[in-house]
Amino acid sequence: MSGPRPPVDGAALAHRMAAVHDRIAAAGGDPERVRLLAVTKGVGPEVIATAAGLGLVDLGESYAQELVAKAEALDDLALRWHFIGGLQRNKVRLVAPYVTLWQSVDRLSLAAEIARRAPGAAVLVQVNASGAEGQGGCPPERVAAVVEGCRDLGLDVRGLMAIGAQGRPDEVRAGFRLVRDLADGLALVERSMGMSGDLDLAVAEGSTMVRVGTALFGPRPERPVVGK
Repeated sequence: MSGPRPPVDGAALAHRMAAVHDRIAAAGGDPERVRLLAVTKGVGPEVIATAAGLGLVDLGESYAQELVAKAEALDDLALRWHFIGGLQRNKVRLVAPYVTLWQSVDRLSLAAEIARRAPGAAVLVQVNASGAEGQGGCPPERVAAVVEGCRDLGLDVRGLMAIGAQGRPDEVRAGFRLVRDLADGLALVERSMGMSGDLDLAVAEGSTMVRVGTALFGPRPERPVVGK
C-alpha cells in the first residue's frame, strides 16, 4: 500500500487540473474529449471529495483494499472507479461491486473471473507496448485474441490501455503509436495512455484518456528503505 500524500487544498488542485488541461491542449488534444482520470493512490477521502467537487469523478486505483475503503467512505458521491493496477483473480470479487471500468485486463483467466463476478463489465485490454520484462500487459501479438476472448465471455471491450516505455521521447511515442494502431485495427475507441510524465506524448499519439496522479496531487512519499 502507498503512503498518504500531503494535503491538497481546492485552489491548488484546481490550478493543477487547469495545468493538465493546458498540457492536453498543447499536445493537440481537446481537453473536453480527452478524459482526465485522477489516480488517487495514497489520496485520502477528503481530498477525493474536493476533487469530485471540481469535476474529477473518474478515479483510478491500483490496490483492491484501497479502492474498496475509499468507495465505501465516499458512497454518497457519484464517482466512477477504474481499476488500473495488476489484479489477482482472488481480488476481483472484492472490487466487483464498485468498478466502472477494468483497465488492466491482460489475460483471459482474469477476464473470466471478471465476467463471473460482474457480467457484461466494461474493460480495457492492457498492452505491454514497451516489451519490458515485468511490465503489465499482454504482448501486442496477443491483443486481438484477448479482445476476442473477452467478448466471447460477454465483456464490453471499450479499448486498450498501456503504460509508456522508459526511454527517449521517440521510443515512448512509438509505443503509444503501436497501441493506437492496434486499437484502430480492432475498431476500439478508447486508448488509455499517458501519465503525469508522458501524457503530452500520449495525447499527440491519440490517447483518449490520461491517468494522472502526481501532476494533480503532488508526489507520493518515498517508501522507507529497509535494512540500511
